[in-house]
Amino acid sequence: MGGRLSGILGRALLAIMAASLLAACSKAPNIHAQLVDDASIGDAALAGDWLSHGRTHAEDRFSPLDQINRESVARLGLAWSLDLPSKGAMEATPLVWNGIIYTTGSWGVVYAVDARTGKQIWSYDPQAQGRAAEAIVWDRNRGVALWNGKVYVALVDGRLIALDARTGAEVWTAQTFDRKLPLSITGAPRVFGGKVIIGNAGGDVGTRGFVSAYDAETGKQAWKFYLVPGNPADGFENDAMRMAAATWTGEWWKMGGGGNPWNAFSYDPALRMVYVATGNGGPWNQHVRSPGGGDNLFLASVVALNVDTGDYVWHYQETPGDSWDFASAMDMILTDLPINGQVRQVLMHAPKNGFFYVLDRKTGELLSAEKIVPVTWASHVDLKTGRPVEAPNIRYDDGPAVIAPTGAGAHNWQPMSYDPGRQTVFIPYQINSATYQDAPDLASYRFVAGKFDRSARLSPAGPSSTGLLAWDPVGQREKWRTVDPTPIIGGTMTSAGGLVFYGRPDGQFLAVDADTGKAVWQRYVGGGIVAPPVSFAVDGKQYVAVMTGVGGGAANAGGPIMASYGWRYGEGRRLLVFALDGDAPMPAAPEADERVIRPPIAVTQPAEQRGMALYGDYCAICHGGQAVNGGTTPDLRASSPEVIDMLPQILIQGALAPAGMPSFAHVMTEAEARDISAYLKAQSFKTFSSVKRSSPSR
Repeated sequence: MGGRLSGILGRALLAIMAASLLAACSKAPNIHAQLVDDASIGDAALAGDWLSHGRTHAEDRFSPLDQINRESVARLGLAWSLDLPSKGAMEATPLVWNGIIYTTGSWGVVYAVDARTGKQIWSYDPQAQGRAAEAIVWDRNRGVALWNGKVYVALVDGRLIALDARTGAEVWTAQTFDRKLPLSITGAPRVFGGKVIIGNAGGDVGTRGFVSAYDAETGKQAWKFYLVPGNPADGFENDAMRMAAATWTGEWWKMGGGGNPWNAFSYDPALRMVYVATGNGGPWNQHVRSPGGGDNLFLASVVALNVDTGDYVWHYQETPGDSWDFASAMDMILTDLPINGQVRQVLMHAPKNGFFYVLDRKTGELLSAEKIVPVTWASHVDLKTGRPVEAPNIRYDDGPAVIAPTGAGAHNWQPMSYDPGRQTVFIPYQINSATYQDAPDLASYRFVAGKFDRSARLSPAGPSSTGLLAWDPVGQREKWRTVDPTPIIGGTMTSAGGLVFYGRPDGQFLAVDADTGKAVWQRYVGGGIVAPPVSFAVDGKQYVAVMTGVGGGAANAGGPIMASYGWRYGEGRRLLVFALDGDAPMPAAPEADERVIRPPIAVTQPAEQRGMALYGDYCAICHGGQAVNGGTTPDLRASSPEVIDMLPQILIQGALAPAGMPSFAHVMTEAEARDISAYLKAQSFKTFSSVKRSSPSR
């Protein structure tokens, strides 16, 4: 009863605070946000702006605004929309400061937009597509950071750039990694304690992950912390790497090791701790990476570092000896919870592996861990040891093993959100399973840096589903769960209005009741959504904003389903902003495509068969399995025969490098490029008709 009363009082207090802030905003719009610093980003009561990736340092994605609520949401309509000249993935969280929205499109192009009218104020194109690293990633970018009059963007080629927030002019640029390495950046930077924090991706292609910090005013590197150890013969950067090296075997450093922190960071300014969520092992298969076993620190972990020095403080490893692509690089939420009669400062985390973790954020002590989806790789997590109790043969030592969840994860990068009054976390979940087994001829398998990891073979092992899960982190139990008809759903935002907002790749944008999960508002928006929404207030009016334009690895992998929605590469890339009584016309879905995308066919010729395997190694991660693409990247089957014949020039000589298509000369031969060409010819378009679009009324 006490907990319920506390929740009711908490919600009432938040509603009063939000009403007061909206009234203040109507007199002096956003005066509290004239300076973006630790105090403003860390103040959960500042409701008018959305100043950081997760709104505050705690990354809870909770808006105290309640003008848009369960009673009024029926009046929610489009206030304005802005078409963006981006062609690829749209995954950014828009930030809002002083009535201006700052966001990114494909390739990290930055846009500043008037939040009242949708008029573009300035844009900045870093020309990243011509500098793309030789890595398995394309144009994804999850947004910017703000600090003291500057906007920060991190790019696929490793550049970290500070811009003047008023004009978009460059202030400074830092190169965060050696461009000769197959590293890349897709995540949004954060600014904690006057330092810009950024990680990188590349564990799947043979890199050693690290996180680095840069002075927000000058761009000078403040510190750098590796997440896996390097060659012991070269010495260790610190005691943490020496400790980690004892948990590895073989010559892991020759293959990179992985651990890349490609997405998530949180910060406690009182403790001066940065929390880093780390990536999967590289290669995936531990038999290749660390043949003698071991925990392989700091893979699939949460690592706490001192924000001033980058020194190691503590770690908790969620998946010891990862062998399934169970990255932990998902968002972490900081809050205070009553645990066993005591209020604890906690970190909440839902990584890929299917468990929801609550940790003491001072010490890293495990407080609880429970399954949020069906999990077969471990029966439970032992609270005394903090370790998962693994099932037999989960490392597929004795032949194939069915593992749930898969490397796609129970929860991926699409952010969860948290309502502190309700003490409820809202998680975009996925239920899936796959059969894992060693690559053929594993004894002679050679991992090649820069080539997509095939050290383990995966094949679907059962039905999958996705939706939104409401989770009680104190009782570690499910409150409610939706099942959505799409292969993924977008990130979430929740508010004091009792709503949870999220989008879907079929073009539907929804608000559901935070207490029941029932949809109370839904609109077809003419473009697929995977990005998370935000809420802000200007001139006493609350808004909800979201980016449209499908993208991401899961969207690419779901090519046939995504294609059924009718999206084409380059269509529906927009910033949408909603408000009560908004009456702007909703952008129309693109006209039906006259080309029919023929289902994949069986290939019979030797060159086509070789090309099919090579396509899976090099191309499928971006262009879709079996060459079926749903609009996230160019559909290669639509290429003309002349272009397909040019694949050796494109893949080996880099003919399309200026457009963002890197050369694969370091890992591919011309003969292999010709085989891929043969496969694509077999899969190319043959007939013409119309593709059915998603129904706006669905």
